[in-house]
Amino acid sequence: MKRIISLASIALCIAMGLTSMSVSAQSADKVKVFMQPASYVGSSVQYGNNPSAGHYAQADDAKIYYEVYGEGSPIIVLHGGGVGCTYEMGQFIDSLSQTNKVIAISTRGHGRSEIGSKPVSVEQRANDIYSVIQDCVPGQKVKAIGFSDGGYSAYFLAYIHPEVVDRIVTIGAGEALPLTRKFVKFKIEQMAALDPEFMKLQMAICPEPEKKQAYWDNFYDFYNTVTVSKEILNSIKCPVLVMAGELDPNAPLATVIAAYYMLPNSQLGIIPNAGHGAFIDNFQAVWDCVVPFMAD
Repeated sequence: MKRIISLASIALCIAMGLTSMSVSAQSADKVKVFMQPASYVGSSVQYGNNPSAGHYAQADDAKIYYEVYGEGSPIIVLHGGGVGCTYEMGQFIDSLSQTNKVIAISTRGHGRSEIGSKPVSVEQRANDIYSVIQDCVPGQKVKAIGFSDGGYSAYFLAYIHPEVVDRIVTIGAGEALPLTRKFVKFKIEQMAALDPEFMKLQMAICPEPEKKQAYWDNFYDFYNTVTVSKEILNSIKCPVLVMAGELDPNAPLATVIAAYYMLPNSQLGIIPNAGHGAFIDNFQAVWDCVVPFMAD
């Protein structure tokens, strides 16, 4: 049964925004969020670049890097794509690892994960995560929380490997149809000009930096042509909490609500006055929705 989570009683905080013009200065060897706002309070743990917690799973033609924190039932955490990184999910990892085993995956082409040689596909996104699950917690069902590309990857996992998924939370991942939105193929040099510290570290830890630009081009071609609609969403039977910021330009409200209606067993949480990174704009509001959903 569908249920809309009301956020009317949750106090709003001032939205920080992922592209705030006031950007914090940070040591070049420290992980950070792309275009990190000066007011951003990140985790003290260098998620995504913490080899003491790191592992690799072989997924077809690439090794996928992941880190494990905490003990308990497993929860997969999936960051955004392109200039996304595991560290942006730090507040979730900090909080969830208090009671759960958190498996924080650096998705293919991001962080310490390899790129491989095959093009991005729905099957590849799902199978990469499945390979990590079988490497880390074989035979167990997992919960998952994903942001943007990570949210779509969670959908793909539940679509192709429903037997390993207990429930998922997606943030900023609505219905996607070809040609309804256009992702620009940004150059590494352009992103480095916007945030040199972020890109310097990400290129340094990338095991195949010479493939990075070609991967980005292929990654955005994939999202400009993929269909995530009734065929995929109608088939997902596990509970899904679909979340988004009210002002999200990447996953407009209409696409998020459309996904909510297509998913047979879904709940909806909209964060007022928040953008694409709703959990960065207002983590407490997002967390207040995630906790009871995960506990059901």
